[in-house]
Amino acid sequence: MKTIHKVLFKNAQDMEEIPDESVDLMVTSPPYPMIAMWDGIFSEQNPTIGEMLRTDDGCGAFEFMHKELDKVWTQVYRVLKNGGFACINIGDATRTIGGGFKLYPNHSRILKQCLKLGFSPLPEILWRKQTNAPNKFMGSGMLPAGAYVTLEHEFILILRKGKKREFSDPKEKLRRQESAFFWEERNEWFSDVWEDLKGAKQNNIDKTIRDRSGAFPFELPYRLINMYSIKEDTVLDPFLGTGTTMVAAMATGRNSIGFEVDPNFKQHIFHRFANIVDLSNQQIEDRLRKHVAFVKERTMAHGDLRYTSKYYGFPVMTKQETEIFFDELREIEIEDNTVKVEYGERATMFFVNGELEKKGKPLLSNWT
Repeated sequence: MKTIHKVLFKNAQDMEEIPDESVDLMVTSPPYPMIAMWDGIFSEQNPTIGEMLRTDDGCGAFEFMHKELDKVWTQVYRVLKNGGFACINIGDATRTIGGGFKLYPNHSRILKQCLKLGFSPLPEILWRKQTNAPNKFMGSGMLPAGAYVTLEHEFILILRKGKKREFSDPKEKLRRQESAFFWEERNEWFSDVWEDLKGAKQNNIDKTIRDRSGAFPFELPYRLINMYSIKEDTVLDPFLGTGTTMVAAMATGRNSIGFEVDPNFKQHIFHRFANIVDLSNQQIEDRLRKHVAFVKERTMAHGDLRYTSKYYGFPVMTKQETEIFFDELREIEIEDNTVKVEYGERATMFFVNGELEKKGKPLLSNWT
């Protein structure tokens, strides 16, 4: 299997290269309106925004920033297939402008626009970000009526275009079966609150782009891509940033397209792509390790599992998991702004005599 990944260094408001209804999934985290680090990029797109901020018109700036994002959501709706999903990671903003402190509800403003476009909203995910702050309040301390709660979560909006996706083609059905996730992953991923994901560290990003980056952790798009698409689907990120969505698409055997308005990100993005083989295969190994540990615990508590993995030989909870196959990366080819990824056709990890082995070398032991 091979996948293709293309980066376009331009504003995602202009997606003429992408045909109508050609994308299966969109995963992104846009610049957050009313967060100061993104004032500049919004003002570059519409100077009126900068003027509103200078004259303390916070509500006006908020609305005009979202009008810039609205243009992208319109394009996303156009290029998504019927049955395709849009997943938007967004946080609300708190800010003092003109001496007045208030919350700017980014998630509800985006949701309102997407409903106008025709998207169907599904239950959203609250990403509760871990914080090391010793104090859980802001404002007037222990005196009532002057304090406000801290903002420690972000939203992942889940939107679908049209009705539920149908899988009628036999090859597509097979890809869907091989794209299944483990029972225990389903229980973790499809919770409406995610508390186990830490925000991505920014200290490995060049200082010239760090102030314009709000990268989410790899696990976030990795989960969403596994949850809402199948192998060889096309994933779009209109605000690519440091390239995390595209890295996750490569690691899951999907094709991808990314838009990034700031060409200064290019070196960092393609440096990450160059290291994708080891990262992806380690992710596969980690998932297999975690599953075998789950099987051991589950068997000890409840007895043997009923089903067996076709490709790996370990027990699984349900029949739907028997066809799971993880495509291990073999090599990549980078040419200009395009990356071609080639995957292995066979598994290299197997469950033998109660142990998970890689080419004959035990990875896990003490199976009882």
